Amino acid sequence: MTPPLTPSQTIGPFFNPGLPWPEGPYVVPEGTPGAIWLRGTLYDGAGEPVADGLVETWQADPGGRFDHPDDPRGRVPGFRGFGRCPTDAEGSFAILTRKPGQVDAPAGGLQAPHVDVSVFARGLLDRVVTRVYFDDEPDANAADPVLTSIADEAAQATLIARSAPDGYRFDIRLQGRHATVFFDV
Repeated sequence: MTPPLTPSQTIGPFFNPGLPWPEGPYVVPEGTPGAIWLRGTLYDGAGEPVADGLVETWQADPGGRFDHPDDPRGRVPGFRGFGRCPTDAEGSFAILTRKPGQVDAPAGGLQAPHVDVSVFARGLLDRVVTRVYFDDEPDANAADPVLTSIADEAAQATLIARSAPDGYRFDIRLQGRHATVFFDV
């Protein structure tokens, strides 16, 4: 068997068989009560879909806990917190998860429910990092210290996922008009 070619990405080359795995897009198993799909399309600066990108997510569970040894509250069975999905020929990605709960903000208070997202794609020297917030959390979003640190409301809007029949829709634009806000990490 000949393995598939590695995507042509500046941050690669990747060992293609090692990055995507069958359970990668499933932060929770199919059939999990309360599961939602976080779906979107990855676009390049010209507005064209990116067919060879990779989207990773990291998030808290609905109770605001992380599946990580540094979180003393313990993990929730069946919740991994991490997802990875390659984009398809149309630039689409989909992650099955549960909506996260609020987590503590470093300076006190709470952060709005959000999902941290890393994007790997051709033309990037390193990943870019953003966040997904949810359109049905207006009060929490209005108090979130990261989201409100972005002064331009149009830029803030690039971080808001829109409700969809089976979860939420969040498109990522790497550059150009309506480019998604990315953070220095």
